Amino acid sequence: MTRFKSDARHPIHVSLNGEPVAGEAEPRTLLSDFLRHRLGATGTHVGCEHGVCGACTVVVDGMLTRSCLTLAAQVDGCEIRTVEGLAPAADRLGVLQQAFRRHHALQCGFCTAGILMSLDHYLARNPAPTEAEIRDLLSGHLCRCTGYTPIVQAALEAAAQLASSKKETSDA
Repeated sequence: MTRFKSDARHPIHVSLNGEPVAGEAEPRTLLSDFLRHRLGATGTHVGCEHGVCGACTVVVDGMLTRSCLTLAAQVDGCEIRTVEGLAPAADRLGVLQQAFRRHHALQCGFCTAGILMSLDHYLARNPAPTEAEIRDLLSGHLCRCTGYTPIVQAALEAAAQLASSKKETSDA
């Protein structure tokens, strides 16, 4: 097990949304703080700091991760995906983000990044979810504004659109 000096900063190298980046962090630095304050990935929000609300959800090496419960030192060498990595280009939204926009599935937007990350991860593995499955996934997120219905509608629409585009490319 690697030993860190508590009073020193240590180098952390990660792949962030497909790009190699590096920064320094003290051993106690949370991944959420490292992403926001050292790497500038401010789309990751910190809500409860207890892993309950889901606002800080990111993907680390293919696994959904609450960045407020993960130390930056734990992800050295890992591949991290944040909400900034969902859009195919700086001037274009991804399919799920477009569906959220159409269905007004966000209001204050604080929880949205974590919800988008969980849904994107889930839809990549479950291309034809039911409403009950989407609601079950959303039970790990707290949203105080939307009432979840527009989020569920957006997720189901995005799933159908993603499945349709995969079918079109596989039939070609």
